[in-house]
Amino acid sequence: MEDDRRVWPPGSPDPDPPWNPQLRRTVERSLPDALPPDTLPPSARLYGAPAAPRRPRRWPRRAGALLALIVAGGLVAGLATVVLRLAVPDQARTAMLTDATAAVAIPLPEGWRQDPVPPVTGFTSAARRGGEALVMARPSGAPADAARATAEAAELYSRLLLHGDTVRVVEDRPITIGPYGGHTRSLRAEYKDVVNRPAYLRVMLLTKPGRTVVVVGLLQPDETTSRQALDEVMTSVR
Repeated sequence: MEDDRRVWPPGSPDPDPPWNPQLRRTVERSLPDALPPDTLPPSARLYGAPAAPRRPRRWPRRAGALLALIVAGGLVAGLATVVLRLAVPDQARTAMLTDATAAVAIPLPEGWRQDPVPPVTGFTSAARRGGEALVMARPSGAPADAARATAEAAELYSRLLLHGDTVRVVEDRPITIGPYGGHTRSLRAEYKDVVNRPAYLRVMLLTKPGRTVVVVGLLQPDETTSRQALDEVMTSVR
């Protein structure tokens, strides 16, 4: 077979110049006028001659220093916020149980917090201290007999919340708290097993012109100091 490869004499120009674009030339998807189309590779005919690589941008020294100051300032501000939050006790942020539906408010001592959702259906607000004390409030209709309505509510919540083997009444009397008049009834539940310690339930029905509120307090275990603390919270209703 005859070899059809062509050999060019030394020193004679190659009719097909090699593709060797200038690195400094920048072409945007167009053929350069200085080079005929045959001198470019097929891809360059479609997309344009390759552009020279761009040098990476460098931030000016002043811009870098300014960025460092901004970052440092943000860190200092964040640290100050954390310190201030640690320095302010939880009581300052959740110092009041506010019930817009029942239109009442109860100041909460240190250690108490308001629950986002009351644990018993029908109540519109609740606050607790750990797992031992609970206070709930709800609006109510004006009763014809405050003492009877309070006794019925205490019986209902006793069966719902206490489940005591023996339940006895420890207080039943009329009360006056600020602009409210009404009645209160307290129960103590005891259990035969050794696991459940005695529990305390207090129900208050408070009325004033145009408004009636039921406030319920639950405590377990029932101890003298804890009961006094619970009663103090309940009687501070506004």
